[in-house]
Amino acid sequence: MYKVDLPVDESALRAVERRRAAEAERKNRIFNSRSRVIGVDLRALHKQREEKQERLEMDKQRDMAHDLLRLSLDEMAMQQKKGEEELRRELAQDLVQYRAIHQRAEDSRDADVNYGRQAAPDASISVSGSALGPASMQVFLGEGMNENEKKKAQMEINNKKKTDRKKGEEKKRKRREQKNRELLTGRELVDKDLRAVQLKALEEKCKRAAHIALSQYNQAQAEERMEREQQERLRREGEELAEVRYMVTSDLLTERPEAAKRKTESSAEGPRVLTDRWKGMTPQQISEIQRKREEQCLEKERLREMERQRDVAWDYHLTEQARQQEREKNRDKELNRERRIQLDKYNQQLAREHQAHQHYLDKQLYTNRPTVHYFTQFNTSSR
Repeated sequence: MYKVDLPVDESALRAVERRRAAEAERKNRIFNSRSRVIGVDLRALHKQREEKQERLEMDKQRDMAHDLLRLSLDEMAMQQKKGEEELRRELAQDLVQYRAIHQRAEDSRDADVNYGRQAAPDASISVSGSALGPASMQVFLGEGMNENEKKKAQMEINNKKKTDRKKGEEKKRKRREQKNRELLTGRELVDKDLRAVQLKALEEKCKRAAHIALSQYNQAQAEERMEREQQERLRREGEELAEVRYMVTSDLLTERPEAAKRKTESSAEGPRVLTDRWKGMTPQQISEIQRKREEQCLEKERLREMERQRDVAWDYHLTEQARQQEREKNRDKELNRERRIQLDKYNQQLAREHQAHQHYLDKQLYTNRPTVHYFTQFNTSSR
């Protein structure tokens, strides 16, 4: 057997390299903390957003194309409908013209019966041609010549008559419309003039009514002012007369000594002293005032003594309250100190237990410590 160099399968190598490159790219994407978002594939999300935007843009363009197509179809339908109406109108006109040319009542078989008698009563025969002989023929050879030219000339005459009649009717209609417009314009002008006259009459009437109302109001104001001035004059005269009467009969001019001690009806406190007539106090009044003053001084001294005793009692109460608060505060400090000592003892006991447990974990339980090689076997693949 001879050794033969077989060609290497390049497709398998390319597949392996492609998988290795994809794995390397996946590792870079997964283990890169800068460009990685936990649980989210940003590239796929961006691609989905771009696809959605493209789909929305395509839908928008399709809708716009449908709208343009619908508008074009509507316009084509309207044009088609308009063309059909125009064609139907032309056909109707052609039919009317055909009937006017080829289906006239004068050219019918019984035209000689319906129209011939009116024009020439002796030209027709009441007996049918089968009852008579060959000599009873109605139309002879050579009588129907140039019939088409006659019909065409007759049609032109009829068309001209129709055109003249239409023009005359159109002129009459225009004249009648012009006359109606002139009548309407004249009626509008008359209505405007009548309305202006009525408005002017109403305005004059309103002005007269306003002038009358203003005159009546001014007259009433003048009468009221005169009445008020008269009442004011009478009141002032009455006050002056009352003042003169009071001055004549008052105590000031009569100089009565009893006027200073007189009781008045308006005063509810008894006798009221009139300062302009007062001549001084009596000895009894002076002694009464001194007695009142002494009583007030004694009462004020008694109130001052009561106030001092109340202040002393209040100060004693505040002092006792402060002492009680100080005792409560000292008692709370002592309790807190004892509680702190107990808490320190408990914490020391917990620390000793924790140290014993940690010593048990470090020295007895966890004796096989992991090396660096143990941690390097994790996160080596993206799968």
